[in-house]
Amino acid sequence: MQYSKEESKAIWNQNAEFWDCAMGDESNDFHREVVRPKVTELLNPDPTDYILDIACGNGNYSAYLAEKAVSVLAFDYSEKMVELAKKRQKRYADYIEFCVADATNETSLMALKRNKPFTKAVSNMAVMDITDIKPIFTSVYKLLEDNGVFVFATQHPCFVTLTENI
Repeated sequence: MQYSKEESKAIWNQNAEFWDCAMGDESNDFHREVVRPKVTELLNPDPTDYILDIACGNGNYSAYLAEKAVSVLAFDYSEKMVELAKKRQKRYADYIEFCVADATNETSLMALKRNKPFTKAVSNMAVMDITDIKPIFTSVYKLLEDNGVFVFATQHPCFVTLTENI
């Protein structure tokens, strides 16, 4: 079953507290041991970077970057998730700006533009859940500086449970 964007957003808002508690301050083992190391290797974050964290959830990866003195603009489309991320990651307020934005809406994404371009963009385990990916890829291209880097981790199709469409 495919949910509409508004249904999906309502579900994420409803489940934001559960997700925030489940991920805690350190995320889960899969993220810490599999996703984070390889994404970080490819992203190669540096304190001179300004990174866009797409579909940031509770902000754990943004906090991981902030611990390395990297400036981050992190967004999610769930207002509740962003509220919880701001609360959980308040100790990194000097490094992380949290925003609500819709990854399927180019106008919403371009509103994230600041006085300087992003050097890099990252999305951990979210691209596969975005119903229309063209706006995010188009906008990231426009928001990144020339030769900017976009690293994203997504679920491999062999791990997707196939169900029969009725």
